[in-house]
Amino acid sequence: MEEKDVIQALGALAQGIRLQVFRALVVAGPQGLTPGALSEALGVAPNTLSFHLKELLHANLISQERDGRFLIYRAAFDHMNALITYLTAHCCEGQNCVVTDAPRCDC
Repeated sequence: MEEKDVIQALGALAQGIRLQVFRALVVAGPQGLTPGALSEALGVAPNTLSFHLKELLHANLISQERDGRFLIYRAAFDHMNALITYLTAHCCEGQNCVVTDAPRCDC
């Protein structure tokens, strides 16, 4: 992944509604969600949602597929994983970076 792609992806996610949409699509998994389901789940007006979906598509964070008369949006897991890999490459200069004395959540 190139730096320009990372900047574009992080820029797209640096907005509240887009981050919520992306997270909802990650939770939905490979089956994805329709715009109607996303709009209802997130309480976002359809025209507002459409704008944010377009931004996430442009950043290659989600994909769109037509299924009959419906559009299905899915998280682009390959792009998401490439972004995480880029951000964590060479973490802690190859040393174990797990903090053992950090508080744990036993939720």
